Amino acid sequence: MSAYTRLALRRERGAILFVALIVLVAMSLAGIALMRSVDTNVLIAGNLAFRQGATAGGDWGVEDARAWISGNAAILNQDQPPGATFYWANWQQNLDLIGNNPDPLVADYNWNSSDPRDLGFDTAGNQVKYVIHRLCDTAGAPNVVQCVKSSLSGAGGGVPCAGCSNQVQPLGGGNVAPGTAVLYRITVRIAGPRNTVSFVQAVLN
Repeated sequence: MSAYTRLALRRERGAILFVALIVLVAMSLAGIALMRSVDTNVLIAGNLAFRQGATAGGDWGVEDARAWISGNAAILNQDQPPGATFYWANWQQNLDLIGNNPDPLVADYNWNSSDPRDLGFDTAGNQVKYVIHRLCDTAGAPNVVQCVKSSLSGAGGGVPCAGCSNQVQPLGGGNVAPGTAVLYRITVRIAGPRNTVSFVQAVLN
C-alpha cells in the first residue's frame, strides 16, 4: 500500500454518513408534514360535504312550513295556537335562534325542547326541525299591529279575496288592503352526522 493510499484512509472520518443522516431526517419530516396536510384536507372536504348535505335538508323544512302556513290561515293571528308550539305570531326579537348573539339579554332558543316542529330524519341521516315567526311586533290582526308586508301581484300567494278582481287576501286574514301580504320567517335547523349543524332561513308571504 502506497503512502498516498494510507494517507487517504486516515483522512476518511465518516462525514458523508453524517450528511446523509441529516438529509434523511429532513426528508422524513417533509413526508410527515405532507401526510398531515393531506389528512387535514380530506377532513375539511368531508366536513364541507356533510355541511352541504345538511343545508340541502333545509328544503324539506321550508316546504313543510309553507304547507302548514297555507293550511292554517285562520289561526295565523294567534300567538302559539293549540297544537302549534312552533309558530309565533310575532318575531320575538329577544330570541336568538342560532345561538351566536353575544347580548346577554337575548336568550338562546332551545332546539332540544318539544317546541320546534320535528320532521324526523331524511335519507342522509339529517334531523330537520323548524320554527315559524310571523314578522309582526305582536300577535293580532295585521291591520292592527305593525307587520312587515310585501306586495302581491295578480293572483300570487294567499287565499282568494271575496269581491276583489284578480287579487288575493293575504294569509292571516285581517282587513289589510288586498294586494299585500304579511311575511313569515321560517328557521330550519338541520343536525347531521359528525355533529354537523346547519341553519336555513326563508321568508315567505
